[in-house]
Amino acid sequence: MDTSAILAVHNQWRSKTGVSDLKWSDDLAASSQKWADQLAGNGCRMKHSTGSTGENIYWAGAAQRSDGTSSMQKITEQNVVDAWGNEVEDYDYASNSCHGVCGHYTQVVWKSTSEVGCGAVLCSDKAQIWVCQYTVRGNMVGQKPY
Repeated sequence: MDTSAILAVHNQWRSKTGVSDLKWSDDLAASSQKWADQLAGNGCRMKHSTGSTGENIYWAGAAQRSDGTSSMQKITEQNVVDAWGNEVEDYDYASNSCHGVCGHYTQVVWKSTSEVGCGAVLCSDKAQIWVCQYTVRGNMVGQKPY
């Protein structure tokens, strides 16, 4: 994982709302990697950790070929964060509500969040899990993200 690339994409999304850039946290990256590794050891089933940080998880299945074989998809840092950021389409700022899923987006742009760290793992079936953790945690009920 290119840490500068994943940080840059987070900050691209944040700049659209006028909130300050995130800084990279090696501690959050280590915690994210530990959680990704734990998920891989548990059959790569998606599940959020129970820590005090905010957290986004991205899963990409293996690419299936017509001959029945599979391979790892080429997923970039841009793909991962854009998947979360594109949830903006389901977020209504005026009512501070989601029409679908938007909690990943609101975590990315949460105003009081200042740090991010991410990790990734390749599962035995060639699926991938990417985990990013955030401090301060976002998505506090009754508060707008920015």
